[in-house]
Amino acid sequence: MAFDWLFQPNQIVTGGVTGIGQVLHRLIPALPVGVVSIALNIPLFVLLARRQGFRSCVRSFCAMLTGSVMIDLLDAAVAFRPMENQFLACVYAGVLFGLSIGLQLRAGITTGGSDLAARLLKYRYLHISIGRLCLMIDLVIIASYAVVFRSVDGALSGIVAMYVSSLTMDTVVYGSTRARMDGEGAYQGHGKDVLLTTFRPNQITALKQTVLAIDPGAFLIVCDAHEVIGEGFASYSEDEL
Repeated sequence: MAFDWLFQPNQIVTGGVTGIGQVLHRLIPALPVGVVSIALNIPLFVLLARRQGFRSCVRSFCAMLTGSVMIDLLDAAVAFRPMENQFLACVYAGVLFGLSIGLQLRAGITTGGSDLAARLLKYRYLHISIGRLCLMIDLVIIASYAVVFRSVDGALSGIVAMYVSSLTMDTVVYGSTRARMDGEGAYQGHGKDVLLTTFRPNQITALKQTVLAIDPGAFLIVCDAHEVIGEGFASYSEDEL
């Protein structure tokens, strides 16, 4: 839906192998985008199978195959019209695309393309989030589109959509493991003990009530933590995103 309804009719360049499919389809209209995506994804799935095993790739391969076929079937069945507001098209294309990819990644599934390439790169670049890795890969493909077709507008629209997509993707993938930290420090320069605690968002009200009941003058600093690993929260393995 994201591709057929928003990306393609509004001439917004997407990343990954679908973006490459867009380029090839424009050069050779007889080449369907979905078919090109399947052909380009196969080598990536071979690499993933070597890394994680054949069984772990079966669901992802089926998801990729289904998604690519649906792109071509939906394109043949419905002629979507371009939106009047190009900016809204970019934003909602990114949200819908990032939401779908994020849900798949959380389920341990990838539909190939930039998210599969990013998953493979994540083994090497552990400090970079999956959304940022996808964004970097997509930017290279979008820049290539701009050079080949000399279309700056399509490339800029694609960058906006992919940036929104990366934010949405990270929110979906990492959002449920977010927690908060509470600190109590020295306001008047006197040395005091600092209590650092991690809790889930639905526990914040009870925590505030407890702290203020013990010390009404206590300072509470609440800030987001990107990820919390440990007992009661998340665990880590080398296959983590």
